[in-house]
Amino acid sequence: MKITKEDALQYHKNGRHGKIEVIASKSCTTQRDLALAYTPGVAHPCNAIYENPDAVFDYTAKGNLVAVISNGTAVLGLGNIGPLAGKPVMEGKAVLFKRFADVDVFDIEVNSQDPEDIIKLCKLLEPTFGGINLEDIKAPECFYIEETLKKELNIPVFHDDQHGTAIISGAGLLNALEIVGKKINEVRVVFNGAGAAGIACAEFYVKLGVERKNIMLCDSHGVIYAGRTENMNPYKEKFAVETNARTLEEAMKGADVFAGLSVKDAVTKKMVRSMADSPIIFAMANPDPEISYEDAKSVRDDLIMATGRSDYPNQVNNVLGFPFIFRGALDTGARSINEEMKMAATRALAALAKEDVPDSVIRAYGNEPIAFGPDYIIPKPFDQRVLLWEATAVARAAMETGVARKKIDIVAYRDQLEAKLGRSREIMRMVINRAKSNPKRIVFPEGDEAKILRASQIILDEGIGTPILLGHPQTIFEKKNNMHLELKGIEIVDIENSENGKNYAEQLYELRKRKGVTPVEAINLLKNRNYYGAMMVHMGDADGMVSGLTYHYPETIRPALQIIQMKPDVSRVSGLYIILTPDDVFFFADTTVNINPTAEQLVDIALCTADIARRFDIIPRIAMLSFSNFGSNPDELSRKVQKAVDMIHRDHPDLIVDGELQANTALDPVILNELYPFSRLKERANILIFPSLEAGNIAYKLVENIGKTEAIGPILMGLSKPVHVLQRGDEVNDIVNMAAIAVTDAQEINNNRKTKKKENKLLPVIP
Repeated sequence: MKITKEDALQYHKNGRHGKIEVIASKSCTTQRDLALAYTPGVAHPCNAIYENPDAVFDYTAKGNLVAVISNGTAVLGLGNIGPLAGKPVMEGKAVLFKRFADVDVFDIEVNSQDPEDIIKLCKLLEPTFGGINLEDIKAPECFYIEETLKKELNIPVFHDDQHGTAIISGAGLLNALEIVGKKINEVRVVFNGAGAAGIACAEFYVKLGVERKNIMLCDSHGVIYAGRTENMNPYKEKFAVETNARTLEEAMKGADVFAGLSVKDAVTKKMVRSMADSPIIFAMANPDPEISYEDAKSVRDDLIMATGRSDYPNQVNNVLGFPFIFRGALDTGARSINEEMKMAATRALAALAKEDVPDSVIRAYGNEPIAFGPDYIIPKPFDQRVLLWEATAVARAAMETGVARKKIDIVAYRDQLEAKLGRSREIMRMVINRAKSNPKRIVFPEGDEAKILRASQIILDEGIGTPILLGHPQTIFEKKNNMHLELKGIEIVDIENSENGKNYAEQLYELRKRKGVTPVEAINLLKNRNYYGAMMVHMGDADGMVSGLTYHYPETIRPALQIIQMKPDVSRVSGLYIILTPDDVFFFADTTVNINPTAEQLVDIALCTADIARRFDIIPRIAMLSFSNFGSNPDELSRKVQKAVDMIHRDHPDLIVDGELQANTALDPVILNELYPFSRLKERANILIFPSLEAGNIAYKLVENIGKTEAIGPILMGLSKPVHVLQRGDEVNDIVNMAAIAVTDAQEINNNRKTKKKENKLLPVIP
């Protein structure tokens, strides 16, 4: 990626200058709002904090506010450019905190190179912030500043230049050693660079298990050896070893690991060639590594290499650390960030790199396959799961080590973090949790598709259900092995050699013989996997079916409609999309099936959608949409909608529903209450029932592609057993979500059957 000087300057200058702003988090539009925000209302939280200082975390932003503090003496790649010139970097840090972990930041640039000034300033600012991130302060002063502040402050202090690189590269080291089969306590490690990052990484590697005696630290003057006096300090002294090596070239002979935190071109091909078998090279100088990826690979094809660059494999990027470490620390009210919390972050990152990589991440990095191995030992910075894994691990470590002010439920906390990733994650986590309570068998007709296999692994890992894969066993086994998937517990059905084929054909013939299907045609239809999968559901050999990744919509839905019966109280199958905005959830129906539904069918669609909403713990508020408001434009189409409303009012008086309504009226309580006070809708509708497929399909596709919305679906409603249709090209997460919905559908159907059986047992016997 080429970034020109002009591009960068325009990016920072255009519009509002800089990269950050401060906005109010509470409403401040009325006189009452102002009175609550300031005088006289503000006195009450002030008094509450005066009586209980910890209440400051309840009534102010302190618990989510970090200070990024720098004096600009060691700005990445630029050196000692001072606090003013370093401000764009600190604003950038604030953006990363907010973007990746929703942590608010004030950047504070200090016009002093005296460590005591920075220490005093941080101590004076402690009441304002929930944590302090020291940034771009040169060594060795940075060590003294952090050590002092950690002793004297009661909030987390973290110098990212030291610990961020250590934590992320440490995760890479653990995974690289696992891949090459070397033990951490036996490897010899050479560091080039004895500044803040170099010494912090060396100390952290010792905590991970590297023997201190096996570490050789080099600076611009060569090897740090026992007895050396030139350019030394107490922090370097800890790594002085007995050795005859005096240069980096001599130190690297036979080394297992090289960790560079120095300058471009510090390492030559000859040095790389001299390293031990299967060497690990972390060339982390920025913006250019100690040796280029191409040069290192040209002399050793057995090496694992990481750099600080995004255009090569295994990027050591500090954004994988500080946002999520502070997230976990702030959410537990931690008084410090201790070694156990740092270690938890490292191990979480190392473990995450072994998980299947979502399509969204693969797409963000050029659509090339990404799987654990020499070219993928560290998660990608844009992998949203880092928030869930790392912040949760840090929070747990904070509580276990006693530095947390408050105890939190880790399971609930993970759900809260998922909510930060978007409403769809929040909604689907609820569905997945329900699915896990009683897993079901879900058949996938496209069982040999790579995305289905990856989704199946997640379904198994999450405990959502048991995938049944239709396909050739040999093909599935070869693909799963190539993709490094376990898939323990799946069922594979080869429909060409299935023992159930004959029985299914007979049953299909019985179902369709009055629809023109002969016994021979029934056998031929079952060669189609969608027919076979639907028959498995019909016969009870599967609890639900999910298909459509490689089929057109009619090809998937037709077998289901021909084989699976509709619910007894439903006259029409219909389709639903759940539309998620940053603040709300809406249900759009029908969006996929019925071209011009009758009034009676609109009633069925509305009732089915209301049932789905209740399953998401949402109280249905239904608007039956048209181009008219309560008869303002009488027409055959609007009268159809009004007839449906009348039927629901008559038969389901407790349901909140009204119409016919225009879409803007249905979504604006002011219009509803001022112009139509008689309406049963008093709040904005959350279920929108469209009068035709044309209207529903256009609406959901517009909303999905304009604005900040997410869509879940299509969800098929009205069948007596769950069959759900994927969109062609859906991602793995979409497949997992649809499987979870199918499981909860099956649970609901089973519960309804049990309830009816109990009701039947209570019926009096008629003589």
